[in-house]
Amino acid sequence: MILSFRSSTASFCFFLLLAVASVACLGQTASAPVKSASDDPAYRDANEFYDQGKFVDAMPIFEKLAAAYPSDPAVREGWAWCLMEYSATLPDPEQRKKVRVRARMVALQAKQLGDNSQLLQVVLEIPEDGAEPAFSNRKEIDDAMKAAEADFARGELDKARQGYLKALLIDPNYYEAALFIGDVYFKQNVPGGAGEWFARAVAIDPNRETAFRYWGDSLSEMGKNEEARAKFIEAIVAEPYNRSSWMGLTNWLNRNKLELNKVALKEGAAVTQKDDKNISITIDDNGFKKKNDPNGLAWMTYGLTRASWRGDRFKKEFPAEPKYRRTLKEEAECLDIMISVLKEQKDYQKKLKDLDPSLQSLIKIQEAGLLEPFVLLNRADTEIAQDYEPYRNANRDKIRRYVDEFMVPKAPATPN
Repeated sequence: MILSFRSSTASFCFFLLLAVASVACLGQTASAPVKSASDDPAYRDANEFYDQGKFVDAMPIFEKLAAAYPSDPAVREGWAWCLMEYSATLPDPEQRKKVRVRARMVALQAKQLGDNSQLLQVVLEIPEDGAEPAFSNRKEIDDAMKAAEADFARGELDKARQGYLKALLIDPNYYEAALFIGDVYFKQNVPGGAGEWFARAVAIDPNRETAFRYWGDSLSEMGKNEEARAKFIEAIVAEPYNRSSWMGLTNWLNRNKLELNKVALKEGAAVTQKDDKNISITIDDNGFKKKNDPNGLAWMTYGLTRASWRGDRFKKEFPAEPKYRRTLKEEAECLDIMISVLKEQKDYQKKLKDLDPSLQSLIKIQEAGLLEPFVLLNRADTEIAQDYEPYRNANRDKIRRYVDEFMVPKAPATPN
């Protein structure tokens, strides 16, 4: 079981319905309906079981549908997910691995048919050998969680909740137990109760994204659009480099017909280094096509500042690190100096209109005091990303502000 994706049921149904609608619209003619998976009563039966959380009952129906409609990716996606859930009901570890391998294989077939949904990515993350991680190194917790997972896969939700509660009583700080109790309530259409347990999981560990994302889903179910937005933002703040962190926000944006503002700079300078004495700066010539072009000046300043970090500056700032790496401090300083030099130019306000729009946006971010969050969320590579956790621990509110004020559009007003 891949722990961080349990509440993907709603997303699955959404994508499945889209697939059904597409097949139906493209396949029908005026004279007679074309036979497809969506026309098959078994398809509706499979989805009913799925919506009830009875994955074990839905699994053989999806398998038969996959044989009857081999080109339907949504059917194979449903089958793959049910196989993965079914594996949790098997007491023998080797049998669980075999079923998980099969689930991944079916998911790959769905991908080859053009399916690229978020739910499918979850199944594809199963290791090739079907290995499953232990819930806990404490046997009593691991046994309780596996038994509860088996009940969940069979649709025995009250029994599953009691199993998760048993694990939580053994360890009150066990994140997954609180999270999954909330997920059971969500599955039982009790979003308010679900939210209380997601809040408990957040209190256990605010630096994991899953409970925030699930909490956002429950708030969306309650029609609390603005509150849901806030929780999806918190998921990003918790783990921005985790792909799953963005799933809830992406779905929220799609539902509200909005787009994320990524503020991507058009790179105008590159710095390379062969050794301590040979540092090269490459500037995009497009920045110098016009006399006194502010874009060229900006990127020249950026390149020169970055080059200075390749020498003694890095060693002085980070004496404990064995070799140079690109850091949050370097990148933020380079961007800050770039903007400062631009603002010192004569007729800066007149030249502002000639700046690339992304640089104009960057100036607003700098004036809001949010350059560091911008770097961490929009400019980070594997080296800069190393600085995220300590920065988040000291500046969580700044990251939240940046995402709220510059990245995610506000929720549309609700009609009276």
